[in-house]
Amino acid sequence: MNKTQKHRLVILGSGESGVGAALLGKQKGYEVFVSDGGKIKDIYKSELTQNEISFEEGGHTEELILNANEVVKSPGIPEKAEMVKKIRAKGIQVISEIELAYRFKGSSKIIAITGSNGKSTTTSLIYHICVTAGLSAALVGNIGYSFAKQIAEDPKDWYIAELSSFQLDDIINFRPDVSILLNITEDHLDRYEYKFENYINSKFRIIENQTMDDYFIYCADDPVIEQKLTTLILPTNPLPFSMKQELKKGGYIKGDQMMLRIQEERVSMSIYDFALKGKHNNYNTMAAGIAAATIGIRKEKIREAVKNFHSLEHRMEFVAMIRGVEFINDSKATNVNSTWYALESMNKPTVLILGGTDKGNDYGLLAELVKDKVKAIVCMGVDNKKIVEAFKNFTPLIVETDSAKKAVNTAFKLSAKGDVVLLSPACASFDLFKNYEDRGIQFKEAVKEL
Repeated sequence: MNKTQKHRLVILGSGESGVGAALLGKQKGYEVFVSDGGKIKDIYKSELTQNEISFEEGGHTEELILNANEVVKSPGIPEKAEMVKKIRAKGIQVISEIELAYRFKGSSKIIAITGSNGKSTTTSLIYHICVTAGLSAALVGNIGYSFAKQIAEDPKDWYIAELSSFQLDDIINFRPDVSILLNITEDHLDRYEYKFENYINSKFRIIENQTMDDYFIYCADDPVIEQKLTTLILPTNPLPFSMKQELKKGGYIKGDQMMLRIQEERVSMSIYDFALKGKHNNYNTMAAGIAAATIGIRKEKIREAVKNFHSLEHRMEFVAMIRGVEFINDSKATNVNSTWYALESMNKPTVLILGGTDKGNDYGLLAELVKDKVKAIVCMGVDNKKIVEAFKNFTPLIVETDSAKKAVNTAFKLSAKGDVVLLSPACASFDLFKNYEDRGIQFKEAVKEL
């Protein structure tokens, strides 16, 4: 490439991360082209047009893509996609949007959170603690707002980034100042050749560029993480957290007290003061508290923020109480483990709404909880055979439906005063809905119409 030629950046996929990458690339002087095999949403199309970024939709033009110096691949596009194979074959560098954002973050710092479950809650809680402490911070990544777009439009001193394994798959130099690994359970195996080890490796990429100036916060009670750590020499400072053992550094819960020990800082508080309830949220709160203490936030601010935090929409969200029946929206439970956590926290007879696009789920993990807590299952999906087969011996009643409205009406009929209707699908939403948010919104609307 001679000096007069611009760096050509091609972006595959035009969702939140793709358009964010396009805006940042354009701002930094790259020649940007966006290509989407499907339709580009109007809101994104108008952003691209306003910023004079060329794009195509409904297919990929090879000659406009294979002349790229670099390609940003949206996290939703698998490696086995035909166009990705052709890009790889030509030796063109493929990066993720978070890698592009990292390149232009300047002196800002990053706290990055990954894990199979609890990412959004932990990320949001850390952001809430940072804001409570008066830091200039932004919530970015998998949680909804593009990291690249944030840097292009409204840079901050701190980026609190929720990262999926897909986003980590295409990093090169990305290096968080503080990384958090909450847990690892089998998920998305369809993207990892059905090999759990590949998925584990992907999650651990969060630390691969870290140095001894950085911190790695992880759950010492997670057997998969602990096993993997026996094979690694850590390039960073480990800060484990546990509910099973007292730790000299990091965090632990003993009885009803959370103790955080980071350098000279000591923080303690009662778990009864946590805004987030349930065992899994005790882990999330510890991880967030350690991250906050690590970056020097005062313990009074950590305590205050942990006490007054509001949980997320679509994650164990109370919707309504109708004739003594409680409705809970946990649409963000897109894998079996998330649903396991939801069911574990139920202390009333439960009518469970399950189903959607199966990602190679093992429903056997839920069998005991279903037997103990679930009085009926309402399936909400195009193909429910696997769910029916998995649970027919564990619950007296399984009903199949194919819309949120039918599922809610059926669940209400099957419930009695003192019961809970829990939407916790254990599956992706793409068979009947645009995404898990759309599924949660339709569920809530159907509840309001009862």
